[in-house]
Amino acid sequence: MLVFPGLSANDMTTLPLRRYLQSLNYQPWGWEQGFNLGPRAGVLEDARKQLIDTYESSGRKVSLIGWSLGGVYARELAKDLPHMVRHVITLGSPFAGSHKSTNVWRLYELASGRSVEREAQSYELPIAPPVPTTSIYSRSDGVVAWQGSIQAPSPANPHTENIEVLASHIGLGVNPSAWWAVADRLAQAEGSWKPFAREDKGRLHGLIYPDATRKS
Repeated sequence: MLVFPGLSANDMTTLPLRRYLQSLNYQPWGWEQGFNLGPRAGVLEDARKQLIDTYESSGRKVSLIGWSLGGVYARELAKDLPHMVRHVITLGSPFAGSHKSTNVWRLYELASGRSVEREAQSYELPIAPPVPTTSIYSRSDGVVAWQGSIQAPSPANPHTENIEVLASHIGLGVNPSAWWAVADRLAQAEGSWKPFAREDKGRLHGLIYPDATRKS
């Protein structure tokens, strides 16, 4: 699997999550492109090549996990190469709603040298990739407006879902409930996807995983 960091972050930020996944006998790889300063020239091309190389060397479909902007990359790669992708899981990723529904859109423009408005028009971000897709989000995110991380139901792909956790944006990648949800999704056998079952998580499930369908 490949794990993509958020804006202005690098593979060190995803190391705790990747080590956790390694403890579960997965083989998670960082994106190996240094700091994520946005989709500058060559960035998505290199990520695409990494996906192809991982798929061809393993002989198996690759799961993609992305934190914040990294999740946007994961979704777009899965749209481009769906036959190579097993599952997409995003953590606090802004793919729905206004392109300025985050508190870091100015940082994005400064880091990437690109207009966030023009960039958003280049992709159909709200549309889910045609593979099982999970969005993990938090109403207490503090950076990304949580509504921007909600995947709308899609008749074209019923294998999409939203899982709410209690975490800050910076804390999503080290949050135990987010890790648990990631592990739960990855544990599904390929081709037998089922939505995340809050009610199976024990007596405190209502605190650990709030009801994603409740009103704001």
